[in-house]
Amino acid sequence: MPAKKILMLTGEFTEEYEIFVYQQAMEAVGHTVHVVCPDKKAGDVIKTSLHDFEGDQTYTEKLGHYALINKTFSDAEKQLDQYDAVYCAGGRGPEYIRTDKRVQAMVRHFHETKKPIFTICHGVQILIAVDGVVRGKKVGALAACAPEVTLAGGTYIDLSPTEAYVDGTMVSAKGWTALAAFIRECLKVLGTEIRHG
Repeated sequence: MPAKKILMLTGEFTEEYEIFVYQQAMEAVGHTVHVVCPDKKAGDVIKTSLHDFEGDQTYTEKLGHYALINKTFSDAEKQLDQYDAVYCAGGRGPEYIRTDKRVQAMVRHFHETKKPIFTICHGVQILIAVDGVVRGKKVGALAACAPEVTLAGGTYIDLSPTEAYVDGTMVSAKGWTALAAFIRECLKVLGTEIRHG
């Protein structure tokens, strides 16, 4: 199977692991991942965040590392046909980039062309902002996003912290603790086969 090109949508304070682990795993098997953020150019950096459950009623947030933007947003916007899939990383970034009409148009392209859509944690908020993307789909995400999934016409799947869920060509998971399963299912949807010899 030929190598694939994946568009990763991020914003400031996107979850660090969901950028770095995903990108490096995909690149390790030969795929290209373009990390973009609205109004950022290749070579810019964004701040990331680290979320964890430490006994409070909700997750805590700490500053992560800087993540490198490796594709100019406006260039990716003009070259959507070159991408085989879109990945919506989670954390706090989706909260604000989902309101960007250009981001919505990108997601709409992948939905309308029936290309794979990958979402983890809060990434589903980006999909929910585009009418019809989660309608009729079974989707995993952070539990705090469950009401939004339901209101958008989807069915929220309460996955374990280490599971991923596949509905057609949409792959979803609850958060970064599920990255191993999530990446494995994304690779299957992309047609990537890993053999041990």
